[in-house]
Amino acid sequence: MDALVRLLQLLVFLLTLPLHLMALLGFWEPLCKTYFPYLMAVLTVKNNRVMESKKRELFSQINGLAGTSGKVALLELGCGTGANFRFYPAGCKITCLDPNPHFEKFLTKSMAENRHLEYERFVVAFGEDMRQLADGSMDAVVSTLVLCSVESPKRVLQEVRRVLRPGGVFFFWEHMAEPRGSWAFLWQQVLEPTWKHIGDGCHLTRETWRDLENAQFSELQVEQQPPPIKWLPVGPHIMGKAVK
Repeated sequence: MDALVRLLQLLVFLLTLPLHLMALLGFWEPLCKTYFPYLMAVLTVKNNRVMESKKRELFSQINGLAGTSGKVALLELGCGTGANFRFYPAGCKITCLDPNPHFEKFLTKSMAENRHLEYERFVVAFGEDMRQLADGSMDAVVSTLVLCSVESPKRVLQEVRRVLRPGGVFFFWEHMAEPRGSWAFLWQQVLEPTWKHIGDGCHLTRETWRDLENAQFSELQVEQQPPPIKWLPVGPHIMGKAVK
């Protein structure tokens, strides 16, 4: 099976050779950073249409995290175009974190369309190193389709626990690998080296639930769901929350 995966990876590599050459020469990444926000702006519309009821159900729980001021300090990791903003309850003070500065103009537009929220700031940083955010400064942290593309999910989750106050909640919606040994998993293995370039670092074969189980949250709730866009090679999704 491993030999078959390597053979098919080689065939995909040859078919997409110009892309890999551009990546090798350093031309692809800056191009991807520029076009990726536009791609996400299109895909998130479809995702939100399919997942609207589930997202509303998940993020409605944010209401219970408000402090004495009635406000919820919320950090969104890999905030992208701000597609989640309309699902957040009124009174949230939003801090956005993303390593791609090209998303900021999309965030500005999204905040203008969601006046029920307070926009705190946009932090250009990787999730593995959120030193600009103080310990215990957040009531809630949100991550949707982010842990697939970070360098180290383990370090990101460590940082999430650090910035959350005691009793704070991490809300997530992530995709993960197909079951090992399945043909779907084989194709994810075949496509992953090329997909990482197309999807701005997205890994198709990560077993994200394991990272969540090992992150030492006091409580973890996980629900598995089918992928919302059937024709993409991403696998099943998991949605839920983890309490510090």
